[in-house]
Amino acid sequence: MSRKPRSTTAGTRVSNVQPFSVREFFGRFPSDDACLQHVMEVRYGLRHQCTKCGKDSTFHRLADRPAYSCAHCGHHVYPCAGTIFQDSRTPLQVWFYAIYLFIATRHGVSGKELQRTLGVTYKTAWRMGQQIRKLMDKADGEALLRGHVELDEAYVGGHRPGKRGRGAAGKTIVMGMKERGGRLETAIIPDVKKDTLREVMLENVEAGTVVSTDELYSYGLLAFDGYQHGAVKHGAKEWSYYDWRHGVNHRNLGDS
Repeated sequence: MSRKPRSTTAGTRVSNVQPFSVREFFGRFPSDDACLQHVMEVRYGLRHQCTKCGKDSTFHRLADRPAYSCAHCGHHVYPCAGTIFQDSRTPLQVWFYAIYLFIATRHGVSGKELQRTLGVTYKTAWRMGQQIRKLMDKADGEALLRGHVELDEAYVGGHRPGKRGRGAAGKTIVMGMKERGGRLETAIIPDVKKDTLREVMLENVEAGTVVSTDELYSYGLLAFDGYQHGAVKHGAKEWSYYDWRHGVNHRNLGDS
């Protein structure tokens, strides 16, 4: 059974976490130090058995680096090592606030929204969003679509006089992404412009995936984002073709 169309590319998440207000968030995590301490407490605890000396020890924050030191032997523990925060130049509090937005916002968070809210570049916002989504997908038992994915849009709404199909007035545009032999994901989108479709793709389909579409121009630049793209040409009465470059048969979602 396919999911209901989503109002954003990120989609609705179901979580047992009860979000708190923005004021409560900054009261609990007022600084990078507070965030680092939280990571330490969650991953290791401020008191635990040291992996080096083997003693049950307290760990104290070091002033010159994002690490904690064993009170007995001085062994250093870096709480962010092995996490999405490792080696990131983005302040830890900004990471925490981005995660908070994903938890607190029912309709999901797009890369553009993260860019505006966090005051970072779109490249940074997109990268952060991708890593947060991967963690949430792992927790939810889901992952980005991969393998071979077929794409198409549908225009939903009652009958209206005038143009039909792409460009029809008063219709809701629903983009479908179907993993061959796997899941179907949908997203409600405002238009079929290149930037809109690109953002949906980047947030739902894994880079390197074989992608089949029709000949809509907006899909034409997918190869530049690392996708193996093939397009069937409906205008030429083509519904399927064999792509010798990737060794696959292309057809788009509406023809499956």
